[in-house]
Amino acid sequence: MSALTLATRDSSTMVRRQLKRLLRYPSMTVQLIITPVIILLLFVYVFGGTLGTGLGGGRHTYINYVVPGILLMAAATAATGTAVMVATDMTEGIIARFRTMRISRASVLTGHVVASVIQQLLGMAVVIGIALAIGFRPNATPVEWLAAAGLLTLFVVAITWLAVALGLKSPTPEAASNAPMPLVFLPFLGSGFVPTDSMPTVLRWFAEYQPFTPIMQTVRGLLLGTPIGDNAAIATAWCTGIAAVSYLWAKKTYNKA
Repeated sequence: MSALTLATRDSSTMVRRQLKRLLRYPSMTVQLIITPVIILLLFVYVFGGTLGTGLGGGRHTYINYVVPGILLMAAATAATGTAVMVATDMTEGIIARFRTMRISRASVLTGHVVASVIQQLLGMAVVIGIALAIGFRPNATPVEWLAAAGLLTLFVVAITWLAVALGLKSPTPEAASNAPMPLVFLPFLGSGFVPTDSMPTVLRWFAEYQPFTPIMQTVRGLLLGTPIGDNAAIATAWCTGIAAVSYLWAKKTYNKA
């Protein structure tokens, strides 16, 4: 068998391991899905009327606006679980045991990444389903849906590799659970919940140039027909850059461990 065939086989084995692990501990998956759903319901039904009026509509206007930010928050929340699982493997000795076996070294991290991407995309699907049930009304064509799904998948891959790198660098699973937390708040500090032009000058500058904002603006434009401008190119560049840097960081840290 070729090296590529062996690596593919070992990676698929590690993906199955991680998926079985997620099924064995469903409480974490449920928590990672429930958290963004609760925030969605909170903002729509508690603040949505007032914030929607500021957008020139009402609650239904606001739910259309807020869903892209909730989707990115769902991915950032799930990244916490990925970091914890990676840190657990590193501290409980399973990685050391894998090193003694004749398996592809890359397959261990690949298993974490692929399983986490599947988990996050399913979580996003749940969020979209609930949003549709409570009034989210996108007007996207099938091609625009596919484009939005592609960008969200690229974002999920990037955020997952970053979570893997943070998990590898964390000394304990407890520390790993805190490392990705700032990512959860970036939708709040961007255009996820209110337009950036409503913010004070310094905060508005940060909100407009941080990586989550162009991604949310692009997803919003694809699903709802709002202007995208150069946000699509910037969003793609951010996702690709984060994925590449995080992959190299994770690989270096894993090889040195």
